[in-house]
Amino acid sequence: MDQSKPLKVRLTFSVILVGISLLFAAVVTDHWAVLSPSLEENTTTCEAAHFGLWRLCTKRIFLHEPGSKEKSCGPISLPGDHNCSYFKHFTPGETSEIFEVTTQKEYSISAAAIAIFSVGFAIMGTICVLLSFRKKRDYLLKPASMFYTFAGLCIIISVEVMRQSVKRMIDSKDTAWIEYSYSWSFACACAAFVLLFVCGIALLLIALPRFPQNPWETCMDAEPDH
Repeated sequence: MDQSKPLKVRLTFSVILVGISLLFAAVVTDHWAVLSPSLEENTTTCEAAHFGLWRLCTKRIFLHEPGSKEKSCGPISLPGDHNCSYFKHFTPGETSEIFEVTTQKEYSISAAAIAIFSVGFAIMGTICVLLSFRKKRDYLLKPASMFYTFAGLCIIISVEVMRQSVKRMIDSKDTAWIEYSYSWSFACACAAFVLLFVCGIALLLIALPRFPQNPWETCMDAEPDH
């Protein structure tokens, strides 16, 4: 038995926990994308927006120099009145007319559902790894590695769905948004994909039986003929 295997599993699991933390941060926050409308002449305020899987937040930004040469509103970090609301298709009682008009409802629901699958796979993988630490149940590492790999694949699919949603939003003639940028929640999701997918594959390789380094190891381990 490989004496360094438990250490490799724990190190890989530590990196996976970082990926899970980034995954949860991406799913629960609403800074996936920042949208900026065009500016009218001699205006003193503009309204930018940022959103995630569940909420849309708008911010009325006060411009210090009316009539400046800037063509877009922002950055979102400037001071202003902040208002957030959950998407109408998740909470029928809430109002989120901006999002209902400017993007596809199906994209939002699909991205959120796939992200939930990613979280579910990550939780099941973690349960398998924790159980494998007890009574040397190493066979649980293989399904755990697959769960983490699936979690990484699901979150990157959710990222792509969100990216297509933002692109259609900007390209649509019915919207006021002219510029967009991806924010830190989007970066967390991409980083979570890399860590979960790579470490899932690494955990699978660790869990596989060790191949003999020399041809005679297999002969020495064989039972003698009677």
